[in-house]
Amino acid sequence: MNAPKVIVLILSYDGKSLLDDAVPSYLANDYSNFEVIVVDNGSADGTKAYVEENWPEAEVYRSEQNLGYSGGFNFGLAYAFRQRGADYVLITNNDVKADPQAVSALVKTAEQRETIGFVTGKVFYFDAPELFQTAGYTEDPLTGMVQHRGQKEADRGQYAQDEPLVSSDDVFMLVRREVYEQVGGYDTNFFIQGEQWDWQERGKKKGFEVYFSAGAKIWHKESMTIGRTSAFKLFYDLRNNLIVIFEHKSARQFGRYFWKSFKEQFIIGSLKHFLKGRFKHAYSSVAGFLSGFMWVLRDRRTTLRHFI
Repeated sequence: MNAPKVIVLILSYDGKSLLDDAVPSYLANDYSNFEVIVVDNGSADGTKAYVEENWPEAEVYRSEQNLGYSGGFNFGLAYAFRQRGADYVLITNNDVKADPQAVSALVKTAEQRETIGFVTGKVFYFDAPELFQTAGYTEDPLTGMVQHRGQKEADRGQYAQDEPLVSSDDVFMLVRREVYEQVGGYDTNFFIQGEQWDWQERGKKKGFEVYFSAGAKIWHKESMTIGRTSAFKLFYDLRNNLIVIFEHKSARQFGRYFWKSFKEQFIIGSLKHFLKGRFKHAYSSVAGFLSGFMWVLRDRRTTLRHFI
């Protein structure tokens, strides 16, 4: 029996130097049936020629414009599933280094049963390779908000079992073909940040599970394209968290998260940024919250019970 076909999809926007770790580490994986495709998301730094010159065994699939994170991956997902016949697509970033068994471990977990739609594994900090950045997400039952499991913990074998997750990051995330066929891809309303959380929630409503593979490992340089603490990232974090919780969690959870975010980000966060002279961040704290709030208000399902 042939191994399922996996396409490793690496999204890159003006980050060709970051590919020096990502592309060769994935190409060195021990899985028997996979390809590496770099999605050049409208780069102006010569990414396409750089990949073709240095790793001719990898393919470059180029968009002439920057489609954003979710749009760029949708561009690659359609190609991988519809034109290249992938059984699984491994969504991954350009600022990572993959373990040689990462692909094999992810597929082994996914093949346990057909309802496993999304699989991730252990993500370590590139500059602190024994510390977890994330081992999936946990959820606050009061607000519905997710947070990284294991962040900054040393690996002491505490995440040694394959197990279901409520959600996960998509710094590397294996996606089953049936998810794409039944749920679609990313919602491009999110552009960047929160897009995988929404996708996984939509998948769960169709009966698919999010899973953790204990044997899959990568090392992540963390937000090298958009900046880990950038005002741009802050805006979309605040906006998109409100939208996802409104879309997929209960009215009571949304109300609790709304007022928590209003106090901690809209009021206190923006004031702290302003007093420190970080005016772009102060603006993003206000604008991101208001953008999410206005999106919720425009939704015909919004009622007073969401805010009390």
